[in-house]
This record gives sequence, C-alpha cells and structure tokens, in this order.
Amino acid sequence: MASFNKGISGGGYGPVVTGGQVLAGISGASAIGIASLAEGITSTVGVVAYLVSGALFPWGLAPSLVLGAVLSVPFAAFLVSRLSTGQLTWAIGSLTTLLGGYTLVRLVM
Repeated sequence: MASFNKGISGGGYGPVVTGGQVLAGISGASAIGIASLAEGITSTVGVVAYLVSGALFPWGLAPSLVLGAVLSVPFAAFLVSRLSTGQLTWAIGSLTTLLGGYTLVRLVM
C-alpha cells in the first residue's frame, strides 16, 4: 500500500510504513530503520524503471534530491537514538496527522 501511494502521489511512504509498524507493536527505532531501508529500495526501483522506460530524467532535480536524502539520514539516526519509544510514537502520530490534514486542506483549496 505504501509503495502504491509513493508511486501515485510521490509521497507518504515513510509515515504509512512507520506508523503501521508502530501500531503493530514494532519499536519506533526499528520501524524507522525498516521504513528508511524499504523507501530507499522502492525509490531505487522507481528510478531504474523510469530510466528503462526511455523517459527523459530531470537531472536538474538530482542534486537537491541527493542532498536531502544524505542530510536526512544522520538527522533521523540522531533523533531515534535520543528519543524514547513513547516519544517517537507520539511524534510519528502527530506528524502523520498534521501532514494528512495539510494534504486534505490543499486538496480542497
């Protein structure tokens, strides 16, 4: 479901996978690690499929995407090492709810 959402809308993979895992009882740190690994694999497969399809790749976006990915990984690892599972659960739930609300508001407007 998360990969389908990523492919159709371009976002939402991390919150869907992480939130679902935390609700299933997996620790917050493990859920974030699993979601990060799975998102990286999904994104790589998407790029390969895009290149194989013969479509022109917008290389001007590549530096921004790579920089964002490289900077987010150490930040996520730092946060996971400093926050308890309860704090991570609260933060993931709150951020997912806020992002969902923001998306709905933008859709309506």
